[in-house]
Amino acid sequence: MPAIVLVGAQWGDEGKGKATDLLGSRVDYVVKFNGGNNAGHTVVVGEEQYALHLLPSGILTPGCTPVIGNGVVIDLSVLFGEIDGLTARGVDCSRLVVSANAHVIAPYNRTVDKVTERFLGSRKLGTTGRGIGPTYSDKMNRVGIRVQDIFDPHILEQKIAGALDQKNHLLVKVYNRRAIAVAEVCEELLGYAERLRPMVRDTGLELSTALDDGRTVLFEAGQATMLDVDHGTYPFVTSSNATSGGACTGSGVPPNRIDRVTAVVKAYTTRVGEGPFPTELLDAEGETLRRTGGEYGTTTGRPRRCGWYDSVVARYSARVNGVTDFVLTKLDVLSGRDRVPVCVAYDVDGVRHDEMPMTQTDFHHAKPVYEDFAGWSEDISACRRFEDLPKAAQEYVEALERLSGSRISVIGVGPQRDATIVRHDLLG
Repeated sequence: MPAIVLVGAQWGDEGKGKATDLLGSRVDYVVKFNGGNNAGHTVVVGEEQYALHLLPSGILTPGCTPVIGNGVVIDLSVLFGEIDGLTARGVDCSRLVVSANAHVIAPYNRTVDKVTERFLGSRKLGTTGRGIGPTYSDKMNRVGIRVQDIFDPHILEQKIAGALDQKNHLLVKVYNRRAIAVAEVCEELLGYAERLRPMVRDTGLELSTALDDGRTVLFEAGQATMLDVDHGTYPFVTSSNATSGGACTGSGVPPNRIDRVTAVVKAYTTRVGEGPFPTELLDAEGETLRRTGGEYGTTTGRPRRCGWYDSVVARYSARVNGVTDFVLTKLDVLSGRDRVPVCVAYDVDGVRHDEMPMTQTDFHHAKPVYEDFAGWSEDISACRRFEDLPKAAQEYVEALERLSGSRISVIGVGPQRDATIVRHDLLG
């Protein structure tokens, strides 16, 4: 049975939750391997809509084990708040498993995130202010707090004291904020210990054993390829590896166990936060895409920047991730247009680039080279076979497939759980 990695192919918000949910009833484990509560998935089940931020989408599928891997940073207040909210709506959260090696977002990480972003002013990165970046910084600086530390009060106090030794100087002397007391942080984190303890496992071992036993494991990325700290539009990126390689480091499962890589790509492009965005529309068309597509952040509520489909980004994503299948979402949002432009290349100072420019400077100055495709007026939300789509919509999908570097196996034609056209089996 396969191990499948599911990633976002653009700047996030592509609809990974729906893709995960589509596979959920056929997989045994769904693993979140990077990021934290700085991103969200919206999953629609019947008349119910669920906004998931920290929990893997598999939490909504009976019989599936949701796993928070070691590559995730966890805000425990958010985790338990999300669990309580779902439990109140009748969702069973008792199957959740959390890695002992995952890092914990301490209160001071949130404080540092917010004051640092304000301090940057016009050079701000557009973070969510939830402490994600500072927690990953602590991890790399080897002063981080891990889930397992919460079960040893003496070790926890030592680690918090070590982390605050430097941070309090920064907060008081640079940012003119009050110092944070070690005891205050200890008390908050230790308060979660007994509720957290039953969930904590050696998740790398559990997942490897599951694969040995023939179980199917789905690795679900937070954020997306163009926000990857190594391969995205640095520095306007997240603090973790949101590409397929991150599934291995963020879960403890080795690369030779991965069978397929599915990338989710929207039928147009959106981005939240700062940074270059070649196909961005700053006119009425962009506003129409935002309004029709409901393009507001699941986690932050921020309006998303909108633009046409960028096949250069899609080809780059296919290459970096080793994509075997694309899931194309929100095709229905494009209905009602006479024409649909697609970016097929970039113009950088008069030079055509068919692939991603090597430097951030060139990408910042890239101007899209568009090819226009015929639009369609029909409502496609009831289509369930590729042949049911209007001819122009079929040709648009086929063009994106040619331009994007891998086959388009699934097409989303609406927000509902069953508003999906399956062309190829994602598990086959």
